[in-house]
Amino acid sequence: MIRATGHLRTALWLAELGLPAMPLRAGKLPFGNCSACSSSKAFGPCRCGDRPNMKYAGPCQCPAPCHAWAAATTDPAVLTSPAWARAWRQAGGVAYHPGGAGLTVVDLDNADAVAWARGSLPATKTVATTRGEHWIYRGAMQSANGVRPGVDIKSAMSYARWINTGTGTMTALPDTVRTLVGREESTSTRSRGGEVDSSSPARATWDRLVTSGCRHNDTFVRTGLQRGLARITACRDQGAGSTAYGVARFIAKQHTACPGPCGLEILARHIIDAAVSVDVPEAYAERAVANGFGAVLVKAP
Repeated sequence: MIRATGHLRTALWLAELGLPAMPLRAGKLPFGNCSACSSSKAFGPCRCGDRPNMKYAGPCQCPAPCHAWAAATTDPAVLTSPAWARAWRQAGGVAYHPGGAGLTVVDLDNADAVAWARGSLPATKTVATTRGEHWIYRGAMQSANGVRPGVDIKSAMSYARWINTGTGTMTALPDTVRTLVGREESTSTRSRGGEVDSSSPARATWDRLVTSGCRHNDTFVRTGLQRGLARITACRDQGAGSTAYGVARFIAKQHTACPGPCGLEILARHIIDAAVSVDVPEAYAERAVANGFGAVLVKAP
């Protein structure tokens, strides 16, 4: 384990907040993959099999900070491990995986983009950047670059550079942002009758103020949730529905000894939204999550 100083100290602090962190090298870019993982190409998986939540499924458990955003973690043992030491010594900054923390960053790259956001989007937490601003919302979605001039969306399967805590109060992800990727996350599939599934409204986030009967702290709940959401959004081709069921069942098991309420309906909504973001029909996702919770929490008569 290495001594926590500079950028590593910042990463550990972010991890405590539930933000999966990773080092950036000069130029605000991730560190390159190690030699065992460096052959990942657009036409096939790398020798290590690639990470399950990257483009190609595989068993990769590389201890180095490989595969960019997929290496971001809230585990202090990983962040301070010898395999990461060289990257921290050379780091020029810190990034985090917004989608893994249930967040979306609207990256506004110039003054015109900022002016558009101020006239079109609900106010939220804002971080000034070198050329523009980051607007940060609660809720995860598909990431996309160039959704309009000077505007990128950074959430699932992406990373955002950590700058500072910003100003303002974070608000729920609006449908206005979801539609910037060219389609609403929950309307990507159609029913047999040809009707578009209704879009999911912006969701509340888990908060101790409304979960007075939960025996777990914020870090425990949020870390478990973000890991589960990352597993779901990793299933971009198939298996997201069954994974959502498994995540719901796992989270339900964590709360079986709590007197309640635990805000499980909020956690369930996050799981459903994650599944919808990778093209699972909303009704199917809702059934899978309900069944996952019900398998643990509903007693047979």
